[in-house]
Amino acid sequence: MPTYTFRCETCGVVFDKFLSFHDDQSRVTCPNGHATVHRVFRPPAVVFKGSGFYVTDNRGSNSAGKPATSKSEAKTETKTAAQETSAAASKAGSNGGTAKTE
Repeated sequence: MPTYTFRCETCGVVFDKFLSFHDDQSRVTCPNGHATVHRVFRPPAVVFKGSGFYVTDNRGSNSAGKPATSKSEAKTETKTAAQETSAAASKAGSNGGTAKTE
């Protein structure tokens, strides 16, 4: 059951009460017997430990927010560029390296 914090408007006492979600909070009374109490909202007691909770976690080396390319992707791109270069060179070499002029 959740614990709720209340403050009495009459005497100013702050106290905690265990209430179910289905319990009526308007029926809560002060330990001194006063009926005018209001719930005090507090931040939740949650602690995030470990990695993965910050913007800087799990990022690549690229600071623009794009994921860094893996080594295998970089190798594939390099091989493709090298193959295109060698294909262009073989086409130029197929006519004997000389240009015909008429």
